[in-house]
Order: sequence, then structure tokens, then C-alpha cells
Amino acid sequence: MDDKSKNQPTPSDDIVVDKPKSSWSDLWKFEDYWAIWLGVLLLVAGMFIFFNNPPAEMNEKIAKANATMQAEAEKAPFETIAWVEANDAKGKLKASDGDLAKTLNTYLTRPHGWDSNPIPSFYLSEEDAAAKSAAAAGKYEAAKEKTAEARAAAEEAEAAAAAAGFKDPTLNKQADEAIDVWVAAKASESKAKKSAETKPYNLIPILIVLCVAFALFFAIGTAFMGRKVGGFLLGFPFVFLVATLAYMLSNQATMKAYGIEYVIWAIGLGLLISNTIGTPKWVMPAVQTEYYIKTGLVLLGASILFSKILLIGQAGIFVTWVVTPIVLIFTFWFGQRVLKMESKTLNITVSADMSVSGVSAAIATAAACRAKKEELTLAVGMSVAFTAVMMIAMPAFIKAVGMHHVLGGAWMGGTIDSTGAVVAAGAILSDTAMYVAATIKMIQNVMIGVIAFGVAAYWCTKVECTPGVKLGFKDAIYEIWVRFPKFVLGFIGASIVFSIIYSSMGPDVGKVLIDEGVIKGWTSSLQGWFFALAFASIGLATNFRELAKYFKGGKVVILYVCGQSFNIILTLLMAYLMFFVVFPGVTEKLMGG
Repeated sequence: MDDKSKNQPTPSDDIVVDKPKSSWSDLWKFEDYWAIWLGVLLLVAGMFIFFNNPPAEMNEKIAKANATMQAEAEKAPFETIAWVEANDAKGKLKASDGDLAKTLNTYLTRPHGWDSNPIPSFYLSEEDAAAKSAAAAGKYEAAKEKTAEARAAAEEAEAAAAAAGFKDPTLNKQADEAIDVWVAAKASESKAKKSAETKPYNLIPILIVLCVAFALFFAIGTAFMGRKVGGFLLGFPFVFLVATLAYMLSNQATMKAYGIEYVIWAIGLGLLISNTIGTPKWVMPAVQTEYYIKTGLVLLGASILFSKILLIGQAGIFVTWVVTPIVLIFTFWFGQRVLKMESKTLNITVSADMSVSGVSAAIATAAACRAKKEELTLAVGMSVAFTAVMMIAMPAFIKAVGMHHVLGGAWMGGTIDSTGAVVAAGAILSDTAMYVAATIKMIQNVMIGVIAFGVAAYWCTKVECTPGVKLGFKDAIYEIWVRFPKFVLGFIGASIVFSIIYSSMGPDVGKVLIDEGVIKGWTSSLQGWFFALAFASIGLATNFRELAKYFKGGKVVILYVCGQSFNIILTLLMAYLMFFVVFPGVTEKLMGG
């Protein structure tokens, strides 16, 4: 099979189809490298846009807020009203609020929320917007009144604590609780204000522009890789339409409440099409699962910041970097020795999906071991199904048993596969649980590159080695390099570069320009769309008949259930030991103690 044919998108191809041949031309001929180049291009563009357009008087406002917060922290043993207001002022500084950033955000928009009528997902007239605002005006006024009352109560409680010189623990606690009530009321008021200021919109032309932009963007690499650009451009709108409908369905009120994310809808719609009317042949050149998701994963690397990992410290590292490889190895061993699974590639892909970080790890691992596309589809499908259940069941269980929110957040962060689902599940409990869960998941995501390298090394030296032939050191390194998914280098590189930039800026400026700029205002939206395109492609390229053979005997389901059960138990045990026995100071810090 020649290189060109290897790049064609057929469902039965292996995940990794491009094999380096020690030539500089590899850098513009193969998919993994193009995922890096496109990802880097977007990251550089993001830095240029947001770094050059900081909020007005950013440094002065940050300095003023920090001075106030420091003075208040020295004065009182709790976060005073002045401290909260200074922190809020600092939090309002967002590079994504600039005019250019807002324009970009408009064109990266996704279908909006809706209830029984899907039209508002794409279009809202001036009359309907005015009616919606009017209907929410009453709630907004009530929320403002409640905030004012909470503010008065907080001022009174803080004044009483101040009168006692902040020496009375009871008065300090009452003031702290009253201020918390006021903060919660402010958040509710802000939410009500948004509903009361609903503006009309028409997303149809915006989505058309976005579709054309994405098609041309990915066509660049398509041309250099020797694929048919015309066929890709012809089929891309169909894939984009499936991704858009997936976003629309996930934003339906009931689906959103139950956490049925766009991932499930994208795969489901694709499967429905491919297994009923069949995916049209003219669409297939645009069904490029790995091309889209690898580019998205390079963007994901920019959000993995080492400075944030250090905030959780050694406790979080033990919960993820120790538990994750143990679960991966155990699950693979269990599949081979106990379940006697015929496909080792399916075994390791499911194991990585379940133990590391869901779809992202599955893609990297499937690339390293050259799993078949239907095996990847099966692993991803089970992952999103179990994720939907866990993101609802785990917070409910944690609440029912009264589990500490730091422990619950760490537990969910280490076991729920999807990063988005982790954040949503943590938010159900508290801000602390959400922060811990998201940070644990971020630390776990670092393992993607390590696992990919490990699987590549194991596969070429143990699984697919020639019997009786022992590779020399140079040959072994070359074989590992051949198998190693190159896009992971982009993921790791983005993480290192952005971590260095973030540290050089400092946490406050870094949050404004990177967290609230490049990430939230640019790469997060792009990454979401690229993933939606990839999941739609998975469904469109998959036939149930190809998956049926993997379900025989129920081994793959047993593997996932047993592996995830082991993961849940071990992660809970490790989280308890790290956050409450070995490093209790971390928990006290997270709780503000």
C-alpha cells in the first residue's frame, strides 16, 4: 500500500496510517505533523490577538486589588466585603472582553439553549428577545433586592466582628457566613441579569461562515498530505451539520440537565446515518476522525499548566500519576489473563480510555498500538455512556453520604473520563469540589503523552516483535519513534510553552491573558468544535456489524465495568490517604483554613 492510499479515510484502516521514513518531507506529508502545525498556528494567533489587546489599565487595577486584598487579609481572619469586591474587580479583567475577542467569540458560537422549540437554538427575533427579557425582569429585580438585603446583613455582621477587634470566633464565623450568602446572592443576580438582557440573534449565517472557515483551514493539510481537496470540501459541510445538530440537541433543557453532552449526540447521529441510509460516499473524504481530534488535542495542551498543578501539589500527583498506571496495567492484565480477550489493541485502548482521561487518551493509545477504527469507536462509545451516568450518580452519592467536598472532587476528577463532565459534576457539589476535580483531571491529562510513549514502547518490543529476534538499542528507539503518535509532541510542547509563559507573567496577568483570553476566548471553543467534528466522523464511519464481533461474550463490557470499579475504589482510597492523612495541609488550604 503506498503512502497516498494509507491516508484515505476508510473505516477499516488502522488509527496510525502515516509511518515516518527519515525524511524532512514527513513534516508536511503526514497527519500527526499537520495536527501540530495547525494547532501551533491557532495558538500563535491566539497569543497575538489576546496578548496585544489586554484590558485597559490591567496592571494598575491588579495592583490596586491586590493591595486591598492584602490589607484586608491582615486585618480580618476571613474574607471581608472589601476583600471580595477587590477580588471581583480583578476577576472582571478578561482579555476575552476586548472588541476583537468578542467578534471572534461571535463566530465561534454554538447553538443556544432551548426547551420545546428548537428554533431559538439558532434564531431569536427582536420581539421574542424583548418578551424573554420582560419575562425575566421580575426575577432580576427580585434578585437585586435579595442581594441588597444580603449585603446589608453582611455589613452588619462584619461591623459587629470589627467592633470586637476580630477576636471573637463566633462573630467572625457569623460575618463569614453572611458574606458567603451575599456572594451567592450576587451570583444569582448576575445570572438573572443576563436573562433580563436577552438580545436577538441569527446564528445561521455565522455558522455558514464558520463551516467555510473550518473547511478551508483543514483543507491546507489535506492538500499537502496528498488527499483529494475537492472531495474533502464537498463532504465537510455534511460532517459540520452533524456536529452542529449534536450541539443543538445537547443544549435542550432536559438533555442539559441530565448531562447528555454533545459527544454522545455526535456519535449517535453519525451512527444513525451510517447504519440506516448509509453515509454517502461523497461525504467520506471529510470523515477524518484523527485529523480533527489530534488538532484539538494540541490545543488542549495549552490548558495543562504546571503552575496550576502545583497548587494541588503532591496530593493530586499521587492520586493521578500513581493510580492511573496501576489501573491501566491491571485492566490490560485482566483483559488478557482473565477474560482472554483476542484483540490486545482493543484491550489496551479501552483500558487507557477508562483509566487515563477518556477520549483523548483513547486516541493517543489507539495511535500508539495501531488499533482499528471500530475498536476506537467502541472504546469511546462506552466511555461517553458511562461518563453520562457517573457525572450524575457520583455527586448524588457524595451528597447522600456527606463526603468531604475536597475528597469528592478528587474522587470524581480521577475517575470521570470527560473533562467537561468532571467540571459539571464538581459544580453540582460546590466551587471547591469543582476546582479540585478540574485540577485533578488536568494533572491526569499530563499522563496522555507518557501513556502513549509507554504503549508504543511495549507494543514494538513485546507485542509485535519478531520471535527470537532481539532489537538493538538504536533499532528499538527507532521502532518506538515510528509507532509513537507524533501529535502528542504538540500536546506536550503546548503545555510546556504556555506553562513557561504563564509563570513569567505571574498568576494574575496569566489568568487575564491566558485563562480568560487565549484559552476561554479562543482555543476552548475551537477545541470543542474540532472534537464535535471528530465524534461525528466516528459515527459516520462506523457500522454496527463491524462492532458486533467485539461484543461477543460481553468481554469488552465486563472489562470496562471491572476496570472502572477498580479505578473508583483505588482512586477513593488514594484520595483519602493523600488529602486527609499524608498531606492534610493541602485540604486545609483548599478549604481556606
